[in-house]
Amino acid sequence: MPNDNLLKITEIFFSLQGEALTVGIPTTFIRLTGCPLRCQYCDTEYAFSGGEWMSFDEILAQVAANKTRYVTVTGGEPLAQKACIDMLVLLCDAGYKVSLETSGALDVSLVDSRVVKVMDIKTPGSAEEKSNRLDNINFINAHDQIKFVICNEQDYEWSREFLQRHNLAECCEVLFSPSFEQLPASDLADWILRDALPVRMQMQLHKLLWGNQPGK
Repeated sequence: MPNDNLLKITEIFFSLQGEALTVGIPTTFIRLTGCPLRCQYCDTEYAFSGGEWMSFDEILAQVAANKTRYVTVTGGEPLAQKACIDMLVLLCDAGYKVSLETSGALDVSLVDSRVVKVMDIKTPGSAEEKSNRLDNINFINAHDQIKFVICNEQDYEWSREFLQRHNLAECCEVLFSPSFEQLPASDLADWILRDALPVRMQMQLHKLLWGNQPGK
């Protein structure tokens, strides 16, 4: 039976950060198992179930073996496991630069302030717009990042309006990313330039390098 010092882990792997502001930096990824969302473009469905229970000490030992100061905790949805909050604290206390990739559907208020939260706002094209927890915006710090995955032009227009209505660019870096193989990246780039949006366009470096492979 799991306890407060265990997490169900799909994989721990070493790769280049593919997204956000540390893109290209060698990073250890801790992928937790389980997610309450079913985004239509999800590329980690293999993390919905299965996995292996690991203790905090076992996780920290695997992270240390990779000899990098950058760690990303991802999923699935990592916050679906309550013990994730404590694991984030331990990683920060150990001196790592820690980021958390989260869907924005679960409460982020208890996440250690040292952690860089990379939080999604789910667009209509994701099929999970209803899962957005808008009060999470109140717990976004200046070093955090908010991400929109754009599936089509309607998604872009929706995201542009959301960005402006909530003044997101005033509180943190905002990332617009084309949904892989659904929206040509050049189209998104053209729309951002046309509207002079205060956002950073990003593409998923790991997919450009290795395709949609687990553990990359």
